[in-house]
Amino acid sequence: MLNKLSDTTYYLSNQGDRERPTLGLVCGDRYSLIIDSGNSPQHAQDFLLEIENLNVPPVKYVVITHAHWDHFLGMNEFDATVIVNSQTNEIIKEWQSLSYDDSSLQKYVTTNLMSAMCMKIIQTDMPNRDSFKIKSPDVIFENTLTIDLGNKICILESIKSTHTDDSTIIYIPDEKVVFLGDCAYGTTTNSLFHYKQSLLLPMIEDIQKYDAEMFLLGHESICDLNEMNIYWEELTTASQVVKSNSLENAIEAFKAENKRDPNDNELFFIKAFVNDHIIQSQ
Repeated sequence: MLNKLSDTTYYLSNQGDRERPTLGLVCGDRYSLIIDSGNSPQHAQDFLLEIENLNVPPVKYVVITHAHWDHFLGMNEFDATVIVNSQTNEIIKEWQSLSYDDSSLQKYVTTNLMSAMCMKIIQTDMPNRDSFKIKSPDVIFENTLTIDLGNKICILESIKSTHTDDSTIIYIPDEKVVFLGDCAYGTTTNSLFHYKQSLLLPMIEDIQKYDAEMFLLGHESICDLNEMNIYWEELTTASQVVKSNSLENAIEAFKAENKRDPNDNELFFIKAFVNDHIIQSQ
């Protein structure tokens, strides 16, 4: 069921058990725009069925926030202009060269080209896929792109991110809503979960320059400004005390600077930033 943010903005909630991220719908007077195409053709079809129940203008655009499989594998289901940034486009090209039969999928998992969860979703949601190929995006932009849906402006920006190098956010000024995709999350490298520490403050700056009150995230659905600010505060407080790959030193520095123990979130972030130092030193 679609959640209604306003008369013109909706979202389909994430489903963690099925690795389905949040999908967005923004409607102007003339056209509608979709944010992310889902983790499979089935996910996309489910979303389109929900949209059919609304009296909204035709979907003209689909924006992909980044090239992780769960955000773009449903792309072919939309009869619309698909928009990506240039880095996302290069990664999608790699996926276009893949085959999707069982033996190929297993090979990709074995060689770490694909996660086991990705293979499972593809096998479950795409039973007929021997000839499946992802279509090419239609519009590729570099830094920013503004789209007018008819008295409804959407601003797309490629920003720095602790999650991936190809993140796009979508800001709707008159709603004070921003769709973040997964940009505010960490990532996993060499089996270590980490936040890219060098990109944390540039990312927060890129996001906070927009006058937003509601934030749609790929795997939490929605946060208000207060919740988002608490998240940024805990991340930055954790980052400030991590200077090396020593967890013990970081925790001691946190206690000295803040006159308290880190809470559970801060401890999780401290470990992630320590992991980032470990990865950078490898």
